[in-house]
Amino acid sequence: MKRDVNQIVLKSMLYAYNRHLSTQLHQFVPKHKPVSESDVKRLQEFIFNSKKLLVLTGAGISTESGIPDYRSKEVGLYERTNHKPIQHIEFIKSATVRQRYWARNFVGWFRFSKSLPNSVHFSIRDLEIEDKIVHTVVTQNVDGLHLKAGSRNVIELHGTGYRQKIIISKSIAITNQVSRVICLKCDALYDRDYIQGKLLENNSIDFEETTKMIRPDGDVEIASDFMNDFIPPICESCGGVLKPDITFFGDNVPKQRVDLVREKVSLSDRILVLGSSLSVFSGYRIILQALEEKKPVCIVNIGSTRADKLINLKIDAKCGDILPRIKS
Repeated sequence: MKRDVNQIVLKSMLYAYNRHLSTQLHQFVPKHKPVSESDVKRLQEFIFNSKKLLVLTGAGISTESGIPDYRSKEVGLYERTNHKPIQHIEFIKSATVRQRYWARNFVGWFRFSKSLPNSVHFSIRDLEIEDKIVHTVVTQNVDGLHLKAGSRNVIELHGTGYRQKIIISKSIAITNQVSRVICLKCDALYDRDYIQGKLLENNSIDFEETTKMIRPDGDVEIASDFMNDFIPPICESCGGVLKPDITFFGDNVPKQRVDLVREKVSLSDRILVLGSSLSVFSGYRIILQALEEKKPVCIVNIGSTRADKLINLKIDAKCGDILPRIKS
């Protein structure tokens, strides 16, 4: 019975949030130049001269889904707010940091778990499924949108923070790589949806007021009294600290995943970077490996990237303006 009540509250929170939200999805897209026909032609030639294309994606491809990136001028999260991403060591050492993180994560879940793929995600899927050109997608994003769009061969470099089970019928559910939470003491794993329910059980929440904490710019405002009273989740097996099974800033990507990416880069014949400044080394080293193996690299991004001086083909453009125009 309590579970049914929680589901009603969850639905009510989502409804209240959707009613409150007036944000336009494209407000997080940085200023950019129109795409030229020569840019389209150059990208088309690069893609269709490949038989095993590896695509590396960053936060810039999800801005059109209403998810802000970090570094873009004027619209990036660093530019608009004082919010900084959680550091791994801070989360491990500080109970206060964990409390603040889980309070923000709880509120933000209703927005970001419902985000939908955009034309870039679908174009990448088509290049994989229909054109048989893309053989691997490596994403630095934790939004889960590539798999929502239908891409199959996806490596989520930093894990995923926002995906729910997608129910197709009463007997079939897509549960592949559902967002997980891990115990740092005993390694027990939980579905993120389950943890959301436990957070509802353990915290007294006015859902109308809580959803108003989500700012139209996509960040989350947490009232001090709400945060100070918030009870984070703990492991039901050992009472240990729970953490989303994603790579925080300052943490290392699991070695098994790094090795898999290295293998996929070696198997590819070209690398296409979409919507990433390559500021984070886990993405940048993919380019270094590709160049060491003499593989052509193309970058499509608004603004400069860490690898601009190392490659021959850079297109300064919004991914959503150019990738959907690439046709076989």
